[in-house]
Amino acid sequence: MKFFIINSFRLMVYIAYIVIIGLGVAMGYYNGYVLEQSSVELLNVGLQGPTAAFLTLVGLSFLGWVAASLVCGLIVTFLDIRDDINDRLPDARRDD
Repeated sequence: MKFFIINSFRLMVYIAYIVIIGLGVAMGYYNGYVLEQSSVELLNVGLQGPTAAFLTLVGLSFLGWVAASLVCGLIVTFLDIRDDINDRLPDARRDD
């Protein structure tokens, strides 16, 4: 049962990783191509048009990857720490 719970939780983390990256790409596409001004244009870098839209897409996709790595990495780390602590604790059901 423990094997099933841990593996299903890890599968959920992998799916969340892909979804968070996808949201970063979607936000970059929306911000760069759908809105009238992209984030790069709002920063007054001097770029406009398709180049600014593409850089916004790339930048927000990168930020989505960073956010996914941080969030899902912390979840997996906490899961491993909890699993290690449970392995080291004495069995409470044992009568010594």
